[in-house]
Amino acid sequence: MLDPTSVAAISAVLGAVGSGMANEAGKWAWESTGAAVRRITGREIPAPAAPEERDEVARMVHERLRSDPQLAASWTAFAARVRHAPAPARSVRSSLPASIRSFTDRKEAMKQLQREASRRPDGRPRLALVHGPDGMGSSTLAVHFGAQPTRLFPDGQIYADLGGGGGGGGREPGSVLRALLRQLRVPDEEMPLRTDELGEFYRQCVADRRLLVVLDHAYSAAQVRPLFTSAPGVFTILVARAPFPGIDALRVPVGPLSDKDAERLLTAITDKSTVAAARATLPSLLRRCGGSPYALRAAAHQLSAPTLPPRRTEADGDPVRAAAEDNYRLLTPESARLYRLMALRAWPSFDAATAARTTLQDPDATAELLADLADRMLLERGTGDGRYHYRHGIRAHAEAAAVREDGIAACSAALARTLSACADLAASAAHQALPESWRVPAPAEDRAGQRYEDRGAALDALLAEAGNLVEAVRCAEESGDPDTAVRLCRALWPLQLKAGHHEMLLPALRIGTRLADTHRPASPDAGALHAQLAHTLTELKRWEEAETAARAAARAEESAGHKRGHASAVEFLGLLRLRQWRYREAYECFEEAGGILDTMGEGDEGTADLPRARALLERHRGRALRGPGRREEARERLETALRCFRSSGDTYNTARTLADLAESRLDEEDTEAALPLIDEAITTLDGQSAEYQLLYLRQMREACLTG
Repeated sequence: MLDPTSVAAISAVLGAVGSGMANEAGKWAWESTGAAVRRITGREIPAPAAPEERDEVARMVHERLRSDPQLAASWTAFAARVRHAPAPARSVRSSLPASIRSFTDRKEAMKQLQREASRRPDGRPRLALVHGPDGMGSSTLAVHFGAQPTRLFPDGQIYADLGGGGGGGGREPGSVLRALLRQLRVPDEEMPLRTDELGEFYRQCVADRRLLVVLDHAYSAAQVRPLFTSAPGVFTILVARAPFPGIDALRVPVGPLSDKDAERLLTAITDKSTVAAARATLPSLLRRCGGSPYALRAAAHQLSAPTLPPRRTEADGDPVRAAAEDNYRLLTPESARLYRLMALRAWPSFDAATAARTTLQDPDATAELLADLADRMLLERGTGDGRYHYRHGIRAHAEAAAVREDGIAACSAALARTLSACADLAASAAHQALPESWRVPAPAEDRAGQRYEDRGAALDALLAEAGNLVEAVRCAEESGDPDTAVRLCRALWPLQLKAGHHEMLLPALRIGTRLADTHRPASPDAGALHAQLAHTLTELKRWEEAETAARAAARAEESAGHKRGHASAVEFLGLLRLRQWRYREAYECFEEAGGILDTMGEGDEGTADLPRARALLERHRGRALRGPGRREEARERLETALRCFRSSGDTYNTARTLADLAESRLDEEDTEAALPLIDEAITTLDGQSAEYQLLYLRQMREACLTG
């Protein structure tokens, strides 16, 4: 059994607590760990942000523990209290997209995948790279392989779209890892914050699993390497349009179907009599489809047509674009215009409401047109949620058609309407998700948009549009529309605060702060966006960048004369200092923030929030005083905050402050005084969906009873 006071054990505790900061309880534990390290070493030590820094802190703690048995016993009890092992990932049946009924040929490729999946373990990852041009069925092959009855993957099949099919850099590894872990039923609150920690966590979760992992639309070795595992029971299939260097994987090329297999596919989709009756036009159709399963499926209905539709010569040589052109020329004018205008940006997905705003059509009619486009294989359906997206080659065809037939001015106007629709939806949903937050401006009455059932429904609407909102910010910047970009970024705050997704949102926040600095340098928008950026950078443990952003927020808010925002930015810098275990500086920040609040008058924005803001600062001061061991002063501050929260009926912050007070008692190993505080905090939080806080409090309680 590992000695709990050894360097390795101490480093493991620091790592486990540090990687668990995605939830509120994890942040409590991290602050308490800093106070414990300060108490043991007798001096303030900056929080470790990297593995080598963590090991150095562990060595310093170990040196003190080995010479002081009482401190060693105290650390052992503390470590048992704060180190919470996450629940193991549970099995899933399958998260793969649906396979297809008329899968044709690919027998040799299927055999290659089967051999790689079942080869004897030798330390190498079980890894295959399936590659082929757009429309050749490489994704279908990977999905169909996973859909076969097999005993190789009893723990499930999981899937992620890496987003590289559109020619860009695709999704960040951290976002993909989170998507995979969610399919393994790991809650977001259990996932580490940093991508490197997240990758190690994922590998731990799947170490003893027998899984198939399909990573579709991979882009580069740098994108996919953090997603690999050498676990002997995990088989990972990469799907890409072309092979790329830097990956030691079995390569499985997917090429065109032969004419014989293409005819078999058409027969399976239609029937023998239809194919027999089309003998005159069949050779021409096969040439135009070029052995592409997608093109063949899209063209199957043309077998019964007396002649093939005319098409433009620029589609020659590209089966996907040829199929798109053939079907496009059969559309009604309304459907054709919808098809063109929604392709002007690579929106991750869109629904009828946004499409209707873009095309100036009725939403119900638009929903019918979208369904028809999907039936014609010009759009891809989502998972039963009324949302659609384009295949890459199809979008390229639709975008080119829009430029050719609608013209630049009409395309720009349509794109502006799409941006307006995204911004209106985001502003309305964000305000309904956090109606009390001064950080989320209320939309104008004439742009209030849809009313949601409750806060959760509003947040769900934002989550559904998150990818589009990030793309819309990019689009607004490129379109020279900084006002819309800033408005969109302000609406991201509930997603940051309530749903994480920091890797996804970070590019948009960087754009928003840059535009605000350029176009609104002395406005509350600049300060608010720098504060939002600082929040996300802190959650990603990029502390130096977070400090720069927090200081920029404070300067911008002060220049704008926005006292509430200025105080909040300084307060945020103090919270960052707490995360870094820099307690004295944290306390100074909270004092400065309190001084700014004291200068606010009745005409200043946010005055209604002053009692709560002051109570929060009192709690923060108490937490900062805990670090250097100023326990009596810390408790005075915390008790003041507790009275304020109780009198206002703020049960959540009441429970948080009770937990702080209990921790301060446990710093002195006074379990008798800590227990009633813990019990009251548990009672106060019960029924508030605070599972992780309750788990942490119960661990504290158990430590009190068994210590």
